[in-house]
Amino acid sequence: MIRRRRLIGGTAAVAVVGACAAGLLALGPGGPAGRAPAVAAPVGGGTAAEVARWMTEEFPDDPYVWAQSGRAEIEEARTTLDAGRLDAADRALRRSLRLDPTDNYAAVVGRGMLANARHAFDGGRRFALRATRMAPDRAEGYGVLADAEIQLGHYGAARTSVQRMLDLAPSTASWARAAYDLETHGRTSDARIALERAEEAAGTADEKAFAAYRLGELAWARGDVTGAEAGFRRALDAVKGHPYAESGLARVEAARGRTDKALKRYGRLVGRTPAPQFLLEALELRVAAGQGRGESLRAALDAQLRLQRAGGGAVDPHLALYAADFGDPDVAVELVRREAKRSRGVIVADAYGWALYRAGRTEEAAEQARAAGRTGWDNALFLYHRGVIEAELGEAEGVRRVERALEVNPNFSPYHRERAEELLGK
Repeated sequence: MIRRRRLIGGTAAVAVVGACAAGLLALGPGGPAGRAPAVAAPVGGGTAAEVARWMTEEFPDDPYVWAQSGRAEIEEARTTLDAGRLDAADRALRRSLRLDPTDNYAAVVGRGMLANARHAFDGGRRFALRATRMAPDRAEGYGVLADAEIQLGHYGAARTSVQRMLDLAPSTASWARAAYDLETHGRTSDARIALERAEEAAGTADEKAFAAYRLGELAWARGDVTGAEAGFRRALDAVKGHPYAESGLARVEAARGRTDKALKRYGRLVGRTPAPQFLLEALELRVAAGQGRGESLRAALDAQLRLQRAGGGAVDPHLALYAADFGDPDVAVELVRREAKRSRGVIVADAYGWALYRAGRTEEAAEQARAAGRTGWDNALFLYHRGVIEAELGEAEGVRRVERALEVNPNFSPYHRERAEELLGK
């Protein structure tokens, strides 16, 4: 059983929760007591970021107000997937630190959050360590540190950080990190308990939506379509239009044979939030269902590929997987190799291995696939990728891994499921 302030034992690691807008801490208690001005919000309210921007106009010389504005922009980037909000966050946090460069915990934590959001994990770690030195008994810094450490492949350090965070503040953010840690180490039942506690601890609509969504994803990952739907619908009850929950419901509909309904949901979703994950899911479903080549989806993904190749910034592994399966595998290798220099976590290793395999570099692919499996995550896509690679090398274990992928979640991918069944002779 999970104790209130204790992460379940065993080897553990903490990762940026979800991919789901990786690396962004939910906003929590902020700066020193008494620092936030007590004023009325603008008439009509608004998002946290909108209110925070208004506060900076009212109190332009208050470093804490600017720090909270920056962090609210990061949160808005997480929920809307609008990366442009990160530039606004950068400006606000820099302004905050100019106003108070010495005793500004909220801004230092914010800078760590921002670095992680931009996949600058070394920088995220530096800011997080600075924050934990400034305030060793405050939880937020340890969350940022855990997020950075897991992406850098420092699993033991990540576990220590998440445990410290959980000891200090058993909040939604703490329990969610504990849950991800447990899931990625194959402890799904314990991860579910941690997420249930995360949902119980939620104090805002965003926190409730996040915890419910993660419970839906955990159920989905185990092949529990009914449980997945329940989690996704609770997330949407908390936050209307929650993009990841909408994506989850589209997968549920597809798993139940309602392909047209799923594609319509995807169409609405990518129309307002054209994230690579959603575009790729929609494309795989359309192709697997024999409903054309998904030219508009390919065009949107190709455009994002060109931007990422030209920009040199953070790479979404879903784009690499798209290039590997539907485009140029050599481009996929180029992109994910670049990301692997920033992140040595298992999600990037899995994408790297698959890109190498699709590019005909099977021996190198097997090395990365093994790296992706080093935490013991019973992830159906990881199992499928590694199984196909090992089967290509004539290893009997490869076929067993593909079988296991279908046992864990027979709906893990409409596109790859057909190929898995072909390999197994079904």
